[in-house]
Amino acid sequence: MNVIQIENLWKEYRLGVISHGTLSRDLQSWWARLRGKEDPNSKLQPMLAGQEKQIEGDHFWALRDINLEVKEGEMLGIIGRNGAGKSTLLKLLSRITAPTKGQIKVKGRIASLLEVGTGFHPELTGRENIFMNGAILGMSKKEIKSKLDEIVDFSGIEQFIDTPVKRYSSGMYVRLAFAVAAHLEPEILVIDEVLAVGDADFQKKCIGKMGEVTQEGRTVLFVSHSMSMISTLCEKGVLLIDGKVAKYGQISDVVLAYYESISDTKRTSVQAEFFSDGSCRFVSAAIASKNKIDTREVDLGSEIKIIMIYDLLKETENLYIPNYHIFTAEGQYVCCVNSPRVKPMKLGRYRAQCVIPPFLLNEGAYTVGVAVTSLDLYCSDLRGQQTVHFYEKDILSFNVVDSKIPDDWNYGVIMTVPGVVRPRLSWTIEKTA
Repeated sequence: MNVIQIENLWKEYRLGVISHGTLSRDLQSWWARLRGKEDPNSKLQPMLAGQEKQIEGDHFWALRDINLEVKEGEMLGIIGRNGAGKSTLLKLLSRITAPTKGQIKVKGRIASLLEVGTGFHPELTGRENIFMNGAILGMSKKEIKSKLDEIVDFSGIEQFIDTPVKRYSSGMYVRLAFAVAAHLEPEILVIDEVLAVGDADFQKKCIGKMGEVTQEGRTVLFVSHSMSMISTLCEKGVLLIDGKVAKYGQISDVVLAYYESISDTKRTSVQAEFFSDGSCRFVSAAIASKNKIDTREVDLGSEIKIIMIYDLLKETENLYIPNYHIFTAEGQYVCCVNSPRVKPMKLGRYRAQCVIPPFLLNEGAYTVGVAVTSLDLYCSDLRGQQTVHFYEKDILSFNVVDSKIPDDWNYGVIMTVPGVVRPRLSWTIEKTA
């Protein structure tokens, strides 16, 4: 069942202007929006299908033609660059601001945690703010009292609960605000980047609590610039670029699309003729699986081939060593893979292929850097003098997916397994008594 349905949503702002300048114009604009008509005071012409982001004078579109459905019990990650429209979307969902066009249909109560101190009255104590927030959510005083001890215990600020919140640090604000939002049982929980203010222990508690919330059938919308946190928490995601939905689907696909959007490199294969130091020149690289080159998606149970073409332009006594550097989409270094130390080669074009065996890398998005280095065998340093001829980081990317075929290893159960690697290891299980 859908608990949030967004249809043809647009949001327009005027740069540096709070209102139209006169009460009559504000009322004209309000009445036009109420009837679903065009704003008579807008200087913008209606945007046509396929047009790019339009800015004219002091107007711009923060969100453009957003269509989105969120199901009950889903944790949806929302990612994008600064200014992409993430916070604007959450403010519209939380009814802090109104859409210019389109509509949002919501089933259930929404609790929002958008900015430090949002929804708190600075002159009231922490305890009084808990009751105020609960009342805003439509809860009775008795219901709030039944949750009070749990909220205070989770926040970890019991000794300050009767202190006015204006004296709280930003971390204390976030602790109490999250505890209130998560424990007063809203059907939909909306969280912006604000959790980054908390310390590591509290973030861990929040992550655990959000998992509990979704297991109880409630819905969470989560905005973060931490791709590792988004990937850990969410199964589905949406990528916003310039106020539009650029990608919606499985979170690993969305994270990969995000890294592609901020990178100058394009991804499952790449060709160039200028990565050279005069001795060795990069030509091309690609990902292959199941005899398909330039593939974006590879199965957990299939081999993954990383292929690089390079030219040797200068004969030396050194050992040329192709190598690959594999990272998760969040930037975690998985491994550096060097080729065997081959004897000096003749001039010409070479193809270096590395095979990652099945059931090694876990599900998720990965990037690959390619390089060729050489070692001077006659260097006085026993480890050799290394020269890097070229190194191009994150020049390739691919996505590992689980085909979900039931077998003896997962017992027919579809589940997400944590970790970067997911090897099949030898086991022995025997009865000892």
